[in-house]
Amino acid sequence: MADHADRASRASGDSGTATHSTFAAANEALRRLLRRPLASYYLVLGSAGLLLVLGLVMVFSASSVMSRMQFGYSYYFFARQLAWVVVSLPIAWLASRMSPRLIRRFGLPALVLAVVLLALTFVPGLGVTRGGNRNWLDFGGPFLLQPSEPAKLALIIWGAQVFALKGKLLNQWKHLLIPFVPVSAAIVALTIGQHDLGTALVLMAIVLTLLWVVGVPTWLFTFALGVVAVIGTYFVTASENRMARVVGFLDPFSDFSGTGYQAANSIYAFATGGWWGTGLGASQQKWGQLPEAHTDFIFSILGEELGLPGALMVLLLIFTLGYAGIRIAMRTRDTFTRLAAAGITGWLTVQAVINLGSVLAVFPVIGVPLPLVSYGGASMVVVVVAVGILMALAKEEPGARDALAARKQARRERRQQRKLRGRTAG
Repeated sequence: MADHADRASRASGDSGTATHSTFAAANEALRRLLRRPLASYYLVLGSAGLLLVLGLVMVFSASSVMSRMQFGYSYYFFARQLAWVVVSLPIAWLASRMSPRLIRRFGLPALVLAVVLLALTFVPGLGVTRGGNRNWLDFGGPFLLQPSEPAKLALIIWGAQVFALKGKLLNQWKHLLIPFVPVSAAIVALTIGQHDLGTALVLMAIVLTLLWVVGVPTWLFTFALGVVAVIGTYFVTASENRMARVVGFLDPFSDFSGTGYQAANSIYAFATGGWWGTGLGASQQKWGQLPEAHTDFIFSILGEELGLPGALMVLLLIFTLGYAGIRIAMRTRDTFTRLAAAGITGWLTVQAVINLGSVLAVFPVIGVPLPLVSYGGASMVVVVVAVGILMALAKEEPGARDALAARKQARRERRQQRKLRGRTAG
């Protein structure tokens, strides 16, 4: 009996040792991969690419019923989304091949253009109101433009450029604020004037991210954070609709047919999907119960159809993209690269957190899309281009450009060898 117990104990110990060895080997393999010069580059490319593909699949699934009912065929919204992706990918490819020196030259022109477009939304006949927000431009034709989306990226590139140019002057707190904070405040004010508080919060998060990374004193950052909190509180309490949303998200079912309708149906979607989901295309909530199922609440449909594994996959990909962006910002020696990478990462992750918090009824329903997943024209193009810029910045990590050059040289040599073999065979 004792011998049997000893053998069982040794077997258990051997099993535990083997498991520990497996985890140690996997951990060491992961460390070796992350030590490679192009690790951040491929983490950005892989996570963003998978999110983009998953988003296209879910846009088709979530919008097929609405497309059929409104336009007579199921591919309307999917076709438009695919068109925007096709347009954005070549631009992102070009952006990924630019140097930071070239990227920063676009900062001021892009910011001026963004401000002009934001101002045009207040012009009668050009500005279009949707969902209570006057944040669209109609120049005629089938597409509308939302200027606040390119304004996010323009603010990041311009802000990073301004701080990079100031250099040692950043030791003086006034140079940390001027001209970045007044210009940012003007852009936020224009966005709030459009009644788009969700986008304004994302813009404020971008401003705070850049100020934090550039190294503002703690007292100044705390003051800026307090100002953002006061502004947000004021505009929430000044609107009965926004105040009702804030109060309603605490218990969406208390006003199911009113302010809690979206949040309650979002919860129903996750509950219907359960652990493993109803299967791709088998959502019940997309049949009209859940408004904006293919835009702001696409994660709810994903959770209903793909269950917990699908939801965790999205969270993992967003975490990977955020980790890669932080890694780029921390490993670079260039000020502009560090600030631009941090700004883009902060923008995408904060917007994702706000969207996920809204659909999970953790935050009030604010109305911002899930980056790379939700349906949207201007938002999709700008986010994909931002990912391309992040890939370009990843090449500034130590050893990255040498690794790329070595890889190109290896490809040339392989092509030459194939040509020589072809000539020899001929």
